[in-house]
Amino acid sequence: MRRNGFTVLEVIITIAILGFIIGITSSSFHSLAPKYRLKKAVWEVHTRLNYARYKAIFDGSKVRVTFGSAGCTIEKYDENKKEWKKESADFLEGVKVQANNSPVFHPGGNVSNLASIYIFNSWGKYKITLAISGRIKIIKL
Repeated sequence: MRRNGFTVLEVIITIAILGFIIGITSSSFHSLAPKYRLKKAVWEVHTRLNYARYKAIFDGSKVRVTFGSAGCTIEKYDENKKEWKKESADFLEGVKVQANNSPVFHPGGNVSNLASIYIFNSWGKYKITLAISGRIKIIKL
């Protein structure tokens, strides 16, 4: 009489081999997480700077972007109250942010308080520079 199928020992060995392969591949994916967090943070800051510039142009008012150690905040200037009002804040996970200034976008699209923004983590470092014309440049360091 011939039996078809697998023995318990064959099934256990197969599961052990699959577990070993999954463990190796998941650790390699885990080491890539800082890379993608850094790229996402750079993209997010670039997007927020563009948003602030176009908001200043379309609304006809000053818009400022301030930076903290883990994110950025967009503020709009209220001409009546002569103060900055917070519009939105973004937390950037897994990265640190340093900026030498808080750029202010004007209704003409230009910017005062030129800024150099550094975004970094264990994987690398990027520098975002802002020109007086409002041009944003990203450099991988």
